[in-house]
Amino acid sequence: MKKVFNLGLLLMLSFSLMSSMCTNDDDGGNPNNNTLQIAEIVSTAQSGAWRITNFNDSGQNETSDFNDYDFSFNSDGSLVVTNGSNTVTGSWSVTDDSNSNDDSSSDDDIDFNIFFPVPESNDFEDLNDDWDIVSTSSTKIELIDVSGGNGGTDMLTFEKN
Repeated sequence: MKKVFNLGLLLMLSFSLMSSMCTNDDDGGNPNNNTLQIAEIVSTAQSGAWRITNFNDSGQNETSDFNDYDFSFNSDGSLVVTNGSNTVTGSWSVTDDSNSNDDSSSDDDIDFNIFFPVPESNDFEDLNDDWDIVSTSSTKIELIDVSGGNGGTDMLTFEKN
């Protein structure tokens, strides 16, 4: 009887150890992996010249600050903006930010990052941010940023030329 009890205990311990060592990978890996979606967004952004059709900075419409400017999101990470007489160069990227603290709508968001090395007084400095993506299509990229400082919400929309 003691052997049956010990065998039962041994089996129970074995199953317990095996189940604690297994991982759930029914999702095929990291549940926060947005690699395919990021590749699609990057491809869309690189597909031509874009213009800003909406820039709302904490309730104030500042779209006109960027009238006549074309934005080119290049494959080398550079962002070139020109209106024919002025050119501004910055950088851009699309990243998986699975631990974002800049919004509460998702634990697994994708950031559209824009950076221009310009003074704070320059209009292009207002675009510097890790924007959350609202939606993308072949002709439109809609972005949002909820400010941690003043709680304001900024909206930025690019449309393809």
